[in-house]
Amino acid sequence: MAASCSLVCCGEESESDKALVVQFSNGSVKDADKLDFSVYKHVDEINPRKKNRKILVAESDRLCYVGQNFGNGALKCNNVCKYYVGVLNKQTMQMEVHSAQLFSMQPVIPGETVEAPKPQDSTLSYREKVDSLIEAFGTNKQKRALTSRRLNQVGSDTLQQAVAKAASSVIDKKGLEALQQEVAETESQGALASHLPPCNADAEKREDVYPFDELLRPEEFAALQQAGSKMAALTAEELKKMSDEGGFLCVVKHLESLPPAGEAREKMARCAFYLSLLFKLARQKNISRKFGQEEGCPRIIQTKLLKTFSVETFNNGRIQNFVSTSMRAKIAAYSLALLLHMGHMTADLSLLHRDLGITEAK
Repeated sequence: MAASCSLVCCGEESESDKALVVQFSNGSVKDADKLDFSVYKHVDEINPRKKNRKILVAESDRLCYVGQNFGNGALKCNNVCKYYVGVLNKQTMQMEVHSAQLFSMQPVIPGETVEAPKPQDSTLSYREKVDSLIEAFGTNKQKRALTSRRLNQVGSDTLQQAVAKAASSVIDKKGLEALQQEVAETESQGALASHLPPCNADAEKREDVYPFDELLRPEEFAALQQAGSKMAALTAEELKKMSDEGGFLCVVKHLESLPPAGEAREKMARCAFYLSLLFKLARQKNISRKFGQEEGCPRIIQTKLLKTFSVETFNNGRIQNFVSTSMRAKIAAYSLALLLHMGHMTADLSLLHRDLGITEAK
């Protein structure tokens, strides 16, 4: 008849009473009875983290094995599972069940040095630390994004090096002073281009280089009908009085030579009125919202002048418009383009300088 046994559960056991179960990393050990086991416990009984630390040592005639329940050599399964081991008492045929703790025994070869863990580099930036966390614990999507960003960074660094090398080669060939002169000329041309009217580089006719519709749009040109009619109605005596009193000579000259009738006369008169507003604007520094009202300037033209040829500033709690030096240059460019359309692509620059109040050098 087969022998039977009964299970006996022991009472609650402390951490120090747990049975120690070992496994050897290099396989089964022959003559396990000849191993001499020793257990070393941490001396600090107060610190809850250190008081349960143990080191298990198994010595034989040829080799020594060491296992521990903390640090890198500890088995992680002890933290997520509870292990039990049964001990059979052959006399009473009762098996006592005890709590157990697993140890992984690693062979220690004499003369081998254990590398100390590398201290964390405190010089790493926040971005580098985040990247390290993504490499270790990130999702596949995060890791792909990290790899892509690093590749782009490498490409950017390579591009910067190539640009720096090319710039150094150009400086060596042309010289620093020549390059500075070219940069200054380029910047000057760029600033000048921002003050010129819109240009049609593909124009086949002279009058289409600076299109008239870009100087006065159709709706703006139509709004000047009433003001142009008043200009066209001025008599020779009124024009002479205007000239004697320091009026704008360019405007007077074109009004004196108006076509006898038709659309050409209306166009010339409207352009003369708009030109007089540009000359008046160029001679002022600060512009009020009532600019041009005395002359009968339409609202759409007033808005165009303030938006195109003035700079807004905030002063004394309100917005003001003033004409800067660069804006005066812009007014001169637009006035010249308008004069070319009025004079069949010819203009008297001396009169233009006088009406704008600038010297010929400027």
